Amino acid sequence: MSASLPSFVDAPEQPAAPAVVQTHNLTKTYRTGFWLNQRVTSLRQCSLTVQPGETFGLLGPNGAGKTTLLKILLGIVRPTSGRATVLGQPIGDRTLKHRIGYLPENAYFYDYLTGTELLKYTAGIFGLSHQEQRQRIAALLDMVGLDAKAIHKKPLKKYSKGMLQRVGLAQALINDPEVVFLDEPMSGLDPTGRFRVREVIVALKERGKTIFFNSHVLSDVETICDRVALLDQGDLLCTGTLDELLGTSASYRVAGRGGNLEVLQKWLSGLQFEHGLWHGMLNGEPYDFLSSLRGMGGKVVRLQLARPTLEEFFLEQINQRH
Repeated sequence: MSASLPSFVDAPEQPAAPAVVQTHNLTKTYRTGFWLNQRVTSLRQCSLTVQPGETFGLLGPNGAGKTTLLKILLGIVRPTSGRATVLGQPIGDRTLKHRIGYLPENAYFYDYLTGTELLKYTAGIFGLSHQEQRQRIAALLDMVGLDAKAIHKKPLKKYSKGMLQRVGLAQALINDPEVVFLDEPMSGLDPTGRFRVREVIVALKERGKTIFFNSHVLSDVETICDRVALLDQGDLLCTGTLDELLGTSASYRVAGRGGNLEVLQKWLSGLQFEHGLWHGMLNGEPYDFLSSLRGMGGKVVRLQLARPTLEEFFLEQINQRH
């Protein structure tokens, strides 16, 4: 008869999963000038953590050090000082290559290959069998929204920016990586292309993948990221969830036109009129207000949480330093 733990004895806690990305005081200094006698620090004492399954967005203006940090994590560039691990292994460890995916901002592909040939070439590097290649390429093309027949015929030099970005995403995922690094994945894409990339990132998150990406498109970051970090001139200014950085206000700002003034005054505090629109802070539930407004022939132009947007927060943090 097997013994069992008494009900008052707590079961042992499961150890927390190790961080996917962990950096401690990472610093990178480059030598510049004709005699290489000048020093430029592109990353300074950077410490951050990315947990398994997170979608982590790294923000910052041009020259902030975002790509430098990404290249250090990938083992492409060596840090001047500090240390970091990816998937529990020191950066630069060769065994990591099979477990990560990477899409650079300006990827260079062989122009005369077709999309299918590029993906087969990449799959071959990872040692996938022909059957695995066929299955995985078909699944990835469906995920990124590319027609298999179209990319099988046209060479890459004839692809649009959006098509190249989607093929690049597919090659970054060909080895079914545990963590995916994306450098400006929305750069230069039209709204349809950005929407497709967002869909791919969300699909990867649902499969338990960890995504670490840089972006200038703050609206996309605000939509899909669990946590963000803000980098400027090599300094990590802040990191956290959107609620931690922007606040958790449950109040709404609303703007619109039309309706009944007396009723609007009951619903909105600080009611003001400007450029043909009224606006104020909503008192009550948004759905009830919208129903009431519809009944009096009014129309909402904008309804948003009173907390600042990520773009407003970003600009405020950067402006404080300049």
